[in-house]
Amino acid sequence: MVKSYRKYEHAETFGTVTSGLSNVVWSTSESVTGIRDAGAGQAYVGANEEVLCWDVKTGGLLNRWRDSECGAEVTSISRSRAEEDIFAVGYSDGSIRIWDSRTINVLLSFNGHRSAITHLVFDQTGSRLASGSRDTDIIIWNLVSELAEFKLRGHKDQITGIQFIQTRRKFSEEPHSDEGVELASSDEDESFEESFLLSTSKDALIKIWDISTPHCIETHVAQTSGECWALGVSSDGRGCITAGNDGELKVWSLDLDGLAEAALRTTEKKGQQYLHEQGNLHRQGKDRTVGITFHPRLDYFAVHGSEKAVEVWRIRGEDEIKRHLARKRRRRREKAAASGEIPPGEDGVDPKNTDISSADVTEVFVPDVIVRTSGKVRSLNWIAGKGRKSLHMVIATTNNQMEVYQVTTKEGNKKAASAEPSEYQRTYSVEIPGHRTDIRAIALSSDDRMLVTASTGSLKLWNVLTQSCLRTLDCGQALCCSFLPGDKIVLIGTKTGELELFDIATSTLLDSFQAHDGAIWTLQVHPDGRSVVTGSADKCAKFWNFKIVQEEIPGTTRTTPRLKLVHNRTLKVTDDILSICFSPDSRLLAVSTLDNTVKVFFADSLKLFLNLYGHKLPVLDISISSDSKFIATCSADKNVRLWGLDFGDCHKAFFAHQDSILHVDFIPHPVERDETHLFFSASKDATLKTWDGDKFEQVQKLTGHHGEIWAMAVSRTGEKVITASHDKSIRVWNVTDDFIFLEEERERELEEMYESTLMTSLDRDARANEVDGDPENGTDVAAATQQTMSTLTHGERLLEALEMAHEDLKIMREYDSQKAVNPSTAPPQRNATLMALNVSAEEHILKTISRIPTPALHDALLVLPFSAVPPLFTFIAIFLERRVEPEMVWGVCHFVLKTHHEQIVATKALKMDLMKIQKEFFEWVEEEEARVGFNVAALKWIEKELESKQIGGVEDDDEVEDLPDKGRRKRAFASIV
Repeated sequence: MVKSYRKYEHAETFGTVTSGLSNVVWSTSESVTGIRDAGAGQAYVGANEEVLCWDVKTGGLLNRWRDSECGAEVTSISRSRAEEDIFAVGYSDGSIRIWDSRTINVLLSFNGHRSAITHLVFDQTGSRLASGSRDTDIIIWNLVSELAEFKLRGHKDQITGIQFIQTRRKFSEEPHSDEGVELASSDEDESFEESFLLSTSKDALIKIWDISTPHCIETHVAQTSGECWALGVSSDGRGCITAGNDGELKVWSLDLDGLAEAALRTTEKKGQQYLHEQGNLHRQGKDRTVGITFHPRLDYFAVHGSEKAVEVWRIRGEDEIKRHLARKRRRRREKAAASGEIPPGEDGVDPKNTDISSADVTEVFVPDVIVRTSGKVRSLNWIAGKGRKSLHMVIATTNNQMEVYQVTTKEGNKKAASAEPSEYQRTYSVEIPGHRTDIRAIALSSDDRMLVTASTGSLKLWNVLTQSCLRTLDCGQALCCSFLPGDKIVLIGTKTGELELFDIATSTLLDSFQAHDGAIWTLQVHPDGRSVVTGSADKCAKFWNFKIVQEEIPGTTRTTPRLKLVHNRTLKVTDDILSICFSPDSRLLAVSTLDNTVKVFFADSLKLFLNLYGHKLPVLDISISSDSKFIATCSADKNVRLWGLDFGDCHKAFFAHQDSILHVDFIPHPVERDETHLFFSASKDATLKTWDGDKFEQVQKLTGHHGEIWAMAVSRTGEKVITASHDKSIRVWNVTDDFIFLEEERERELEEMYESTLMTSLDRDARANEVDGDPENGTDVAAATQQTMSTLTHGERLLEALEMAHEDLKIMREYDSQKAVNPSTAPPQRNATLMALNVSAEEHILKTISRIPTPALHDALLVLPFSAVPPLFTFIAIFLERRVEPEMVWGVCHFVLKTHHEQIVATKALKMDLMKIQKEFFEWVEEEEARVGFNVAALKWIEKELESKQIGGVEDDDEVEDLPDKGRRKRAFASIV
C-alpha cells in the first residue's frame, strides 16, 4: 500500500505592521472601506504579499487584502483620485492588481513588467494607470478596455518617479475661421487633459513624454551627482523637485501653457523647452533621498532619505518673498554705507514694488523643521486636514511600525519668532502588533494556545487562535526562550549571557542574573519538568533546578513564594555550544558544538556516549525523535543528517536546502505511529520542508516567507508549525484534511521546475528580441506583452479548440450541403468532446475566447502559430455575420491582423475570408452609427422637452417669489432668445 502523509498549508500570517518595500497611502474615514475608524483615518501599507488597512488612531487592523494566486511582495500602492475605493497594487514579480477596497476583490490583473513595480499613478479620471518598474519600462494601462496601450522604453535604469501632467484643454481653430472655438466660458467650466507624463529614473534623466502620440519630447539630466532617486510634483503641477545622492535637490519649473499648445501641434517645434531648471537646494542629511511629497493644500513639502529623519520645507508666498528681498537689499545698503562705499541715505525700498523674478530658489524654499522618527523612514503620506495651523503626516518605517506626527505651521506658531523652527510631536503609532527587530526565538505553550516570540529588546505573547498580541515586555537581546512547566513563566537567554524570568500573567520581570560568560545560544527544559539546561558560547552547559523560595515583601514581615533557578552542575566541552537536546526518555543529552560535531552524553552521569562526525560546518540545531531512536542534525553546510542513537551511525544525509539550515524538529508527541519519525527543517532560503525519516524522502516543501526563517516551533501533536522570519512575519502552517503522496509531490515539483525554466527562457528570448529590435536610434515605444503560465495555458486551449472546432465545422458544412440535396442523409459522427458539451463548433470557440481574461487576451493570441490564423478568421467572419460579441471579436481580429500582417498579405487563400470580415465589419459599424444617431436624437428631444417645461414655469415662479417666504432661495433665470 502506498504511504500517505497529512498535508500542511499556510493558514495565518501575523506580526507584520508594514514591510520595508512598499509605500504608505492614507485615506479618510469611511471614504474607502465603509468601516468606521476612530477618527484619524486609515493607512494602507504593504506587508509582504498582503496589503493591510490600519486604523491610525487605535492601531487596529481593519482589512487584509491577499490574492491567493500571487505570493510576491507588495512594492507599490496607489489610490485612484476619481474613485477613492479603487487601488492599484504592484508586486515584486512585475504584476499589477486593481483592488476594490469595499468588496476586497481583485477587479483586474495586469502582467507587463519583468521585475518589481516601483511606482504607480492614476490619471485624474481614473481611467488610465501608469506603472514604472525596475526593468526600466513605463507602461500605460487603460482600465476601461482592460488592456495595455503601450510601453515607453527610453530610460536605461529603474524608474524612480512618474506623474501625469495636467494641462488646460485648448481648442483648435476651425478650418474656415480665424478664431478658436470657445467652449469654456468660465473658470468653473474649464476642462483639463493629461496628455503628458513626467518620469525620472536611476539613470539620472528626467523625461517628458507625449502619451497621445507616444514619444519622448524632452530629456534633461536631473542630477549631476549621480542617480536620480526621487521625484515630487507640486499640487498645481507647475513645478517639480528631483533628488539624488549627497542631499542634493534640484528645482524645476514646468511650462504648462506651452505643453497645452504643443498638444495641438502636429509637428514638434525645434528648440522648444517645457522643463526649466531653477536651481539647487541642499538637505541637512547627506544620505540618499528616497522620497519627496508635496502637501495637497498648503505650501509645504517633505523630503526624507533612508535615515531616521523627515525634513519639512516651507514655500514662501509672494508677499513674504518681496519682504525678504527688500530686507536683504536694505541690509546690503546699510553695510555698504557703513563701509563708506555708498553715502548713507534713505532706503526708499518699497516691498510691494520688489521684483521676485530675481529671487533665488533658496529664498523661495526654506527648511522648516526636521522630524526625528524612531525608525528609518521608508515612505510618508500627508494626512489631509481642514485647518492651516498644523500639518499631519503618516510615516512608515523599515523597522515594522507606523507613526503619525503633527507639525505646527507658521500660522499656528505666531507667537514664536519666524527664525525658530516649527514644533512637532508624535500623536499616534501602530507598533504593538509586531517586533522592531528580527524574531530570534519562539516557543509554544503546552496546550498550543499561546506563543511567545523574542527579539532584541522585546518579548511578546500571542494568542495563536486570534493572532492578537496579549503582552509586550522589555527584555535583552534574546537568542532562545521557553515556557516553563505551568505556562505561566517564560525563560529567555540573552546574548550577554543573562537568564531572564518573566511572569506573563503580571507582565513583570521576576529575575535576571548572569548565568554564563558568553552568549546563551540554547536552553531546554528537562522532560521531567524539574530543571533546565542552558548552553553558551563559554563552552559550558549548566544545569539549573527550579526552586520555590520565600522572599520578604519590602516594608512588611510577610513573605511571598518566588521561583528561583539554582545552579546544580556544569558540563564543560572543548568548543562553543550551539544546541542542546534531551531525549524524551530522559536517558541521553545531545550537545552540538562549534567544531562541527555532536556529542551525546548520558543525562545522569554526563559521561560521553557517542561522537557524531560528518558535518563540514557547525551544527546549528539538533532534535531527537519521540521514541528516542533517531537524532536529526542540521548544519550550515546545507545538509540534514539522520543518525541512530543505538550505535551513532549515520542513516542518511540529505542535501536539504539551498542555504544554511537553522532549525530541525521532530513532532514531540505524534498521534499516529507513522509520524514518529516525521521531522521539519527550516532554512535561510525561506523554505520549510517536511521529511520522512523512515523512507529518507522529502515529503513537502512549504514556501511563503520572503526572508530567512530564524525560528521554528512544532506543536505538541504536530497539528501546526509556526515559523518566524527576517520579513518580520510569523506564519502558522496547519494540517489539512487532504493527503499527499510522494509520487504526486515529485510530479508537481517537476512541473514547477519545468514552468520556471520555461518562463526563464521566454523572458530571455523577449529581452533578446528587444535588444535586436531596439537599436540606439530606434523607437522608444513598444507593445506591452508579457508571457506567463496563465497566458500560455489560455493560448494552448484556444489552439486546441480551433483545431477541434474547425474539423467539426467542415463536417457539419458538408452535412448541410448533402442534406440540402438529400433530406434523409444520416447525421455524421461529430467530435466526441463537442457532443459531450452539447455545443456547436462556433459556440465552443466563443466560450473559449470569453474565458480568457481581457488583460491576458493579447498575450494568449501571441501563442497561436500562423497555421491557426485561417481557422480563426473563419470563425471571426461567422461571429460578425451573426453579430455575436462583435466588439470582442473585432478586437481579436484587429490584434491578429497587426501581429501576422506580413504573412497575411502574402497568403492569397485568406483573401475571401478577409473580404467577408471587412464587409460584415462595415455593416456592423453602420448599424451602430445608426443606433447611436437615433439615441442622440432622442436625447436631444428629451432635452428640449425639459427646457420647454422649465420655460413654461416662469410665471408660476414669479408668483412664488412674491410670497413672504424669506427662507426660500430665488431661482436665477437665464435669458431666453
